[in-house]
Amino acid sequence: MSTRLGAIGLLVLALFPALLPAAAPTVPPPPRVSAKSYVLMDFTTGKLLAAENEHQRAEPASLTKIMTAYTIFRALKAGQVKLSDSVVVSERAWREGGAGSGGSTMFLPIHSSATLEDMLKGMIIQSGNDASIALAEHLSGSEEAFSDVMNRHAKELGMTDTHYVNSPGLPDPEHYTSAIDVAILSRALIREFPEYYAWFSQKEFVFNGIRQGNRNLLLYGDPGMDGIKTGHTQSAGYCLAASGKRGDMRMIAVVMGTSGPDVRARASSELLNYGFRYYETRRLYQQGKALVQARVWKGVAESVGLGVPTDIWVTVPRGSLEQVKATPEAPRDLIAPLDPRTPVGKLKVTLGGEPLLESPLVPLAAVAEGSLWRRAVDTALLWFE
Repeated sequence: MSTRLGAIGLLVLALFPALLPAAAPTVPPPPRVSAKSYVLMDFTTGKLLAAENEHQRAEPASLTKIMTAYTIFRALKAGQVKLSDSVVVSERAWREGGAGSGGSTMFLPIHSSATLEDMLKGMIIQSGNDASIALAEHLSGSEEAFSDVMNRHAKELGMTDTHYVNSPGLPDPEHYTSAIDVAILSRALIREFPEYYAWFSQKEFVFNGIRQGNRNLLLYGDPGMDGIKTGHTQSAGYCLAASGKRGDMRMIAVVMGTSGPDVRARASSELLNYGFRYYETRRLYQQGKALVQARVWKGVAESVGLGVPTDIWVTVPRGSLEQVKATPEAPRDLIAPLDPRTPVGKLKVTLGGEPLLESPLVPLAAVAEGSLWRRAVDTALLWFE
């Protein structure tokens, strides 16, 4: 009996075929921006479209609060806290993050309280260090314990350049990240918690009669810009994690260590506009839809559709979709039982002949073993294949 691995029918699926070969579109180099490090990432695919010193260790300043918010959002989802919780301002939160601390603050009085929702808005929109510390203490009992949770989340997300020791982003030699890690975190927050993401686009927040504006200058210009968070200390410089949408396409830009608020806004805008102008993101295949039919032996069914376990998206230069090709590869002879959770092959996607991505191919339905008679007949037939 022979299994004979090979491409199913040796079929190459050409997506968006053109009658004549198209010339490869020309994509200019990314803009030269005044930042110590930066990245530009497509949100849907996670593809990096521009980067410089993306793994360079950097002080995150208040970009730390993206992880603080992410950690609180996860706790909300798990039912560990509620938006209506009363959060108390400790002496430490007031001393290190309050009005007399010299940093960004929500101006929370010592031993006062506010709802967890108001604290989150004060941290996200006003960049309140006092709110950030109070939230950390409310969830974990101390900033140290909360930092441990932040670091666990960073590890789970694959943020290999990051270590946290506090929740607001106060300077510390052991508190650091990188531009790529901030982008990874930002993508996770938007993807996992869309119900809270609108707070990051809110231009101002009023608490206890004090009105403070969002320091993200991009929110006041292009209506497609909707986040995410600014950061600044003297040692970190001016940092910004920015995101925006045009049509169905979302981009994330992170700039670290710029020289001023206008510079970080301009650098982020140039990167985002570059991504939107020269790239596009499309879904090639939908989860649950058969790409090919495969022959099944010794099963209750004689064939099964093969597809991808998740939607397949690609980010490519505009005008190059006709050069995207996909080749499904799987054994010609599939033997029951088959489980939709177990890959039986792979789908290779190329752009202009160069590898773009690979995805598993899985049966779209379970196929149980057939009767003793069916298995015996198919065993005999396979000897003659």
